[in-house]
Amino acid sequence: MSGPATGSGEPITDKYQLVEYLAAGCKPPPAWRIGSEHERFTFTVGDRCPLPHGGPRGVETLLEGLQGSNWQPVREGTALIALASADGSTVSLEPGGQFELSAAPVQTVHDIARVVREHHRAVSAVARPLGIGLLSLGFQPRWRREEIPWMPKSRYAIMRDHMPTVGRLGLDMMLRTCTAQVNLDYESEADMVCKYRVALALQPVATALFANSPFVDGRPSGFLSYRSHIWTDTDPHRCGMVPFVFAADMGFERYVDYMLDVPLYFVYRNGHHIDARGQSFRAFMAGRLPALPGERPTVTDWANHLTTAFPEVRLKRFLEMRGADTGPPARVCALSALWSGILYDSAALAAAAALILDWTDEERERLRRDVPRLGLKTPFRRQTVRDVAIRMLSIAREGLGARRRRDAAGEDEQRYLDPLFAIAESGKTPAEHLLENYFGRWKRSVDPVFDEMEE
Repeated sequence: MSGPATGSGEPITDKYQLVEYLAAGCKPPPAWRIGSEHERFTFTVGDRCPLPHGGPRGVETLLEGLQGSNWQPVREGTALIALASADGSTVSLEPGGQFELSAAPVQTVHDIARVVREHHRAVSAVARPLGIGLLSLGFQPRWRREEIPWMPKSRYAIMRDHMPTVGRLGLDMMLRTCTAQVNLDYESEADMVCKYRVALALQPVATALFANSPFVDGRPSGFLSYRSHIWTDTDPHRCGMVPFVFAADMGFERYVDYMLDVPLYFVYRNGHHIDARGQSFRAFMAGRLPALPGERPTVTDWANHLTTAFPEVRLKRFLEMRGADTGPPARVCALSALWSGILYDSAALAAAAALILDWTDEERERLRRDVPRLGLKTPFRRQTVRDVAIRMLSIAREGLGARRRRDAAGEDEQRYLDPLFAIAESGKTPAEHLLENYFGRWKRSVDPVFDEMEE
């Protein structure tokens, strides 16, 4: 989850100021960048327990160990809750102590690979002497919700109280999920709309390729991506496939209208989150917000509000692809390669747009519903999601080839797709390999996953 934006600005009194905020994200192709985010579970080696915030083996200690010239502390009160670097990267804590790297935007997937490798190496150097492990799965395989300590962030306290009022699984989303995400730019409103439609329609296919969360409470859940399933019963006001994206009037203003209908969680003032659950941003613009009578929002408030909607693809001043379970570094890099290849080459984007052109709202919703359980075997028309995935990967490979971004060895970015081609060609998701181990050599225990997949 994103941390709060800071700063101030002129009061917002008109909807078109909000539209202009999104439009200001338009960039010419030479300025396009790739942003990558991924989360991992933290645990104590040996007893495989979740980490508290404080203490000698807490996530605060892990953050403290990473501090240095490149990372500066971010605190809420006295609690260390994140690190920030001068280039815009952050290391932060999710509600249940999940450890997240939000890397600064870079030019190539090669750069993503370098950043991810360096981050994992640095974290491992601090974690291992402390007896701390990190696990890259989409859903916590063993711990129950009530066993997981909450991190001391006031934003999370507000959400913790709110989630049970709007869905059954919101607290599980907060405490027991880990995702990987890629953030990409757009050139214009029309380019944004095209990219949003392609990314949203194909998001369930990406979910299948990256499915990596088959266990709940120490046993198989019946899902291959239980993390993805979680979002279907979290909060109907701010999650899902947002079908209006495919309507003729889709654009910045249409998305602003959607976000104005999303109830507030909070307003951030002077280092504190003020509870504004269920209140209206429209009322805020009119100076009638019950939580802050007479005040009007700033651009900072709008930027914070944009982070509180959780559709499968989210619009800010860039597009966030949010459909993947987290995984090992090779798959984190593959996610960036997949979406960069499709969305950052005009021919690839046109091919992907043609692929999904006649998909209906009903078909997209069915994919979103069925893929978390069936993965690549999900039926689609006269084929399966596996067939669509192979076509999707082929488009991405062609797009990456056309980008011609080479590393020092002269290789382009296509090689980062190799793990995904292996998954698609085999027809087996990472989750199915985990299930084979569970019913085979792990003898119906999830405990070995902590030992074998620790990073």
